[in-house]
Amino acid sequence: MTIHLRSDRVLFRFSGPDAHRLINDVVTGEIPATGNGEGEVAAAWALLSPQGKILAEGLAGHAQDALWLDVHESVADDFFKRMKMYRLRAKVDIDDLRETHRVGFAQDVEPEGLRHTDRLGPIDMGWRVIAPIEAIADWVQDDTAYHQERIGVGILHQGNDFPANDTFAHDIGMDILDGIDFVKGCYVGQEVVSRMKHRGTARRRPVIVSGIDAPAGTAVIAGGREAGTIGQVVNGTAVAILRLDRITDVAAATVDGKPVTLALPIWATYQFGEAVTEDAE
Repeated sequence: MTIHLRSDRVLFRFSGPDAHRLINDVVTGEIPATGNGEGEVAAAWALLSPQGKILAEGLAGHAQDALWLDVHESVADDFFKRMKMYRLRAKVDIDDLRETHRVGFAQDVEPEGLRHTDRLGPIDMGWRVIAPIEAIADWVQDDTAYHQERIGVGILHQGNDFPANDTFAHDIGMDILDGIDFVKGCYVGQEVVSRMKHRGTARRRPVIVSGIDAPAGTAVIAGGREAGTIGQVVNGTAVAILRLDRITDVAAATVDGKPVTLALPIWATYQFGEAVTEDAE
C-alpha cells in the first residue's frame, strides 16, 4: 500500500452540534451528516462568492464526531477567516490543522486509519487519507501520481489549475461530478449556480489537452482566438477550462504555436462547438 503526500492541501476540522448545519448552509455540495472515516464517500464542495465564483473547494468527510475539509494552501487563510465569520453564534469549533495533520492519496489498496473515498460522479480517484504528521514517515513525499491521475480524467483543482474568485462551479464540471446539491436550500452564490443550470449558460468546460510543451497558464488557441488556458502540466498533459463555442475544429488547436490534442473527459455531457444563448458572465 502506497500513500502519496498531498503537500499543498490544508486540513480543517469542524466539530460541535452545529458543525454540519454550518457547512451545509454555505457550500455547494451535499455534506454527510454522519460517518466514521472508514472509507465512506467524501462530499465534493465549493465555497462561492456572492457572484458565484469559487473561493475554495475540496472534499468533506465525517469522522470522530467532526467534519474534515481540505483546501488548497493558497486559500487556507481566507477560507478559515470566512468560515469563522459565517459561524456567528453557532456552536462550532473550527480547527486549523496545518501544524498537526497531513492529507494523502492512496489508490490501489484501501489504507488503514482515517480515510474517505474520493469519488467525483462516476470517477473513482481512490482515497483521501488523513494522518498526524508523526505518522506519515512512510508516505511518498511526492504527489505527481495523484495529479497525473486526475488530469487524465479531466479533474481540475484550485491552486493547481485556476485561481480563487475567477471560476464558476460549472466551469470545472461540479454540476456533473456531484459537487452541487441542486435540491437543498440557499447557500452563498446559489442564485448564479441555479441560473446557469436552468438557462444553460455554462459556456466554459473542462477539456483534456495533450502534447503540450508549455507551462501552466499558456493560452489554447482555436480558430484564431483564445479559448482558455491550460492548468498544471504533467507529462505533457493538462486540463484546460475552454470556451466550447470557439472549438469548431478540434484538430486546429494550438498551445504556444504548436499543435495539441483536445479530448473531452469520459464524464462529459457537453460537446465541442456548443454555444449558449446568454453570456453567463
